[in-house]
Amino acid sequence: MSAALLVAYSSSSSSEGEDGAGPGPGAEPKESGGCGRPPPPPRLPLPDSVLNMFPDSEDEPLEDAEKHGGRIRTFPHERGIWATHVWVPYEAKEDFFDLLDILMSQAQKVLPRLVKMEEFHISLSQSVVLRYHWITPFMQSLKGHMAPFHRFLFTANQVKVYTNQEKTRTFIGLEVTAGHSQFLDLVSEVDRVMEEFDLATFYKEPSFHISLAWCVGDARSQLEEGVVQELQETVNSFDDSAPLLRVRAEQVRCKSGNKFFSFPLK
Repeated sequence: MSAALLVAYSSSSSSEGEDGAGPGPGAEPKESGGCGRPPPPPRLPLPDSVLNMFPDSEDEPLEDAEKHGGRIRTFPHERGIWATHVWVPYEAKEDFFDLLDILMSQAQKVLPRLVKMEEFHISLSQSVVLRYHWITPFMQSLKGHMAPFHRFLFTANQVKVYTNQEKTRTFIGLEVTAGHSQFLDLVSEVDRVMEEFDLATFYKEPSFHISLAWCVGDARSQLEEGVVQELQETVNSFDDSAPLLRVRAEQVRCKSGNKFFSFPLK
């Protein structure tokens, strides 16, 4: 996506001497106290009630960086473009949070700055940016491509450590060990939609997973060497872990800016 082209225009009201070159040829010095035209009166500022009368509906709300734990955006904020992501949700239950609490206590002994995820899902796309006027046709196309798919069961029970492409964030996740082919089929159709809008497709050899916790920076080796095996043993021995981590995929969701869309599977 190319950034919006910025063009600088010179002001028609600027005088010739404002650039430091002095008065132009033939200019006569002005005498103080002369009887020339009086200066125009100063403009009064517009009240807030007028300035806020016409909000720009195409703008995504500005993000407060302090609310995101130091995470770094993978693309700069720009007016009129909306961050967009496609995924399959995982609806966590009470037993899942019991397991997560145990895993977090073990992992934070090695890496105290780890933060628990607030929502859980399996990504079907990278984060891309959409122009505001693309959102509706994008969602219509995505709905059509998801319509033929049926619900399916998948299992996510293999502990694995990931980093994002920029290696600015590290994640502990549960990798999908059953249902991989169905996720590949979904991604294939999501990629077709991305290509329609000239957007980045998903990774060539994706590792589908549910992220459990994250931290800023590249801590992959630290976690893999220090705690992954222990976490895997906890998952394997946790009561009812098999039915807990065997899940039915029932819908695909997409978020663009502050708008959410849901596409139920058959």
